[in-house]
Amino acid sequence: MSLSKRQRTRVIRGSQYALLAVIVVVVALVADWGQLRRAFFDVGIARELFPDILTTALVNTVLYTLLGFGFGLVLGLVLALMRLSSVPPYRWIAVTYIEFFRGVPALLVFIALGFGVPLAFEVALDQYVTVMLSLGLVGAAYMAETIRAGILAVPKGQTEAARSLGMSHGRAMVSIVIPQAFRIVLPPLTNELILLTKDSSLVYLLGLSLGQYELANFGRDALNEYKSLTPILVAGLLYLVITLPLGHLVRRLEARTAKAR
Repeated sequence: MSLSKRQRTRVIRGSQYALLAVIVVVVALVADWGQLRRAFFDVGIARELFPDILTTALVNTVLYTLLGFGFGLVLGLVLALMRLSSVPPYRWIAVTYIEFFRGVPALLVFIALGFGVPLAFEVALDQYVTVMLSLGLVGAAYMAETIRAGILAVPKGQTEAARSLGMSHGRAMVSIVIPQAFRIVLPPLTNELILLTKDSSLVYLLGLSLGQYELANFGRDALNEYKSLTPILVAGLLYLVITLPLGHLVRRLEARTAKAR
């Protein structure tokens, strides 16, 4: 007897649930839970990581991210305006910058600014400045395209209305267009903030002192000390403390933007 489409769907779904249940049971019976607990989440080791992992690593991660995001946002806005400029050289410079830094790994930017620039120019850059520039230069390339898309999404009637009131093009852009563009691009900009939070882990390349550690560096150092993956797991959970609320904020902003439209 042939099954209807709905019945076949129910059989397939039931088979998937059964397979998942079998896998869970097998893992539960085979796994050495004591060894897994000692390897991945030793409560004693986790307790010893606090409060330093909060007061030092978590705070530095947030600080590095905000420095890079702030610098990248300002530079990204300038690049977006250059990309939209009627002056061809400005557009060429903006396009070259954006394509270069979107195509180059952030890892190379950290190495270039952390080691290449001091060696080539015999200057010593502050660690916070190096992090800000490294994260900001890469982030600006992505944020520039996001902001440019937001500016183009603002109806031209807004600019025309501002010009009819006697505003110059620059004044209309600053007072009317850019604020509306930022409301449009706020969700993707928040996504970029999440990406920069994770990219801040590349700071470990700079050989920071203990007081300058961020979460990934702190976790790696503690891994070598305790010979357990617990510090890495705790550092990962603290990354989630930052990124999950931001992800929720992105979804709220996207829903609000869609509703407004």
